[in-house]
Amino acid sequence: MFENLRILDTTLRDGEQTPGVLITSNEKLKIALKLDELGVDVIEAGSAITSKDEQKSIKTITENNLNAEICSFARPVKIDIDTAIGCEVDSIHLVIPSSDLHIEQKLRKTRDQVEEMAVNATEYAKSHGLIVELSTEDATRTSVEDLKHLYTKCIDAGADRICACDTIGLLTPEKAYEFYGQLSELNMPLSVHCHNDFGLAVANTLAALRAGATQAHVTINGLGERAGNASCEELIMAIESLYKEETHIKTELFYETSQLVERISGVTLQTNKAIVGANAFAHESGIHADGVLKNTDTYEPMKPEKVGHRRRFILGKHVGKHVISEKIKETNTEVTDDELNRIFERVKRLSDMGKTVTDVDLQAITDDILSINPEDSLILQEYTTVSGNKVTPTASVKVNINNRERIEAGVGVGPVDAAIEAIRKSIVDTADITLEEYHVDAITGGTDALIDVLVKLKHEDKIITSRSTEPDIIMASVEAYLKGVNKILTDKKRR
Repeated sequence: MFENLRILDTTLRDGEQTPGVLITSNEKLKIALKLDELGVDVIEAGSAITSKDEQKSIKTITENNLNAEICSFARPVKIDIDTAIGCEVDSIHLVIPSSDLHIEQKLRKTRDQVEEMAVNATEYAKSHGLIVELSTEDATRTSVEDLKHLYTKCIDAGADRICACDTIGLLTPEKAYEFYGQLSELNMPLSVHCHNDFGLAVANTLAALRAGATQAHVTINGLGERAGNASCEELIMAIESLYKEETHIKTELFYETSQLVERISGVTLQTNKAIVGANAFAHESGIHADGVLKNTDTYEPMKPEKVGHRRRFILGKHVGKHVISEKIKETNTEVTDDELNRIFERVKRLSDMGKTVTDVDLQAITDDILSINPEDSLILQEYTTVSGNKVTPTASVKVNINNRERIEAGVGVGPVDAAIEAIRKSIVDTADITLEEYHVDAITGGTDALIDVLVKLKHEDKIITSRSTEPDIIMASVEAYLKGVNKILTDKKRR
């Protein structure tokens, strides 16, 4: 059914028509090189008539002698075709409106005039050695009889391929099958060009190919005007995974190609975008993640490696303890059941606060839990801080030190300084400890990032280093200080 499938990628033309997208000459070449490596048959490099810069971009691509056929969009007018010829393209995508609405309201012409333009343009392009793909705009709102009449005239004039465009995405899969099936009766190479206004571009393209179309117009990431075009990666993987038919596309390059186009276009992919989205192979649910760990087929329709992606386990509120255990084992870290329970509780607490815990966060949490000594002498029971632009930063703490409760208060240049001062006062008669160094880092980006605090404390002639990781900078600072103090107190006991 898809044995002779050809792919025309129009990321650099229809994709660039996405509002707000502007791709430079060098960037177009980078994308074209990647599309050629991917294995697409035709690269629509742009519309040569658009500007001098566009001509430079297309010429740069044609000069690289890619394996793919290089194509330029053209209207059925001599200047468009001459400009494309000047860029040394292999073919033109000759587009002409075909519906009554477009012919009468946009062009202000008759159908006979439009057909004459199409035939003349086809003959002119063919006389200059170009491959011609004749494409009818708004074809799905044109009668099949009118389309066949136009196509037949242009085929007689030398057109190599014909294409019917669902310009505003009005087809359904059932209508697409019937529509392209009728056009395939012309026995000419037939292209399908679908837009995604109702989210059906890929489904309609599949139906058209099943009905007899032999070439699909697509873009990477489904980029394109309004809701975009049929997505290359979704179409190909549907053919390979659902219809079980091989294509000549190097699917393992899809993810990096997608990332390249996303970076250059500036159009951020939705995280749940099929095939190449960040969450396409991500698992959070405890049941799902546990199943994938046992057999990936349980909750994955394909291997992520098939498209150059990778599997991820998201540590959110639905995560199971088994997944956390497996993630910790991947780092060659051993934890006890009690430590695993505390790590699990910390992850759940952070998730309830709305934070997704990354692998880096998990490592920091694990290190933090493993540094806790159950025999600590100094235990924080509660703390309170007050701070503001017209309030002296003040903190109060209640601690238990060697089974004695102490309550102290302190002031400082900020809430962290005040909290540490309050704790220092609570232990001043137990040990003389000086804060030598204080360092803070955000583990990951964002205002909800876990905060990693490292402190160096001096007692007598020794320097003790300790750290803590929490989403709250004050709590992280207090815990880091407490851990350091406890190390000192434990050392004193052993002497």
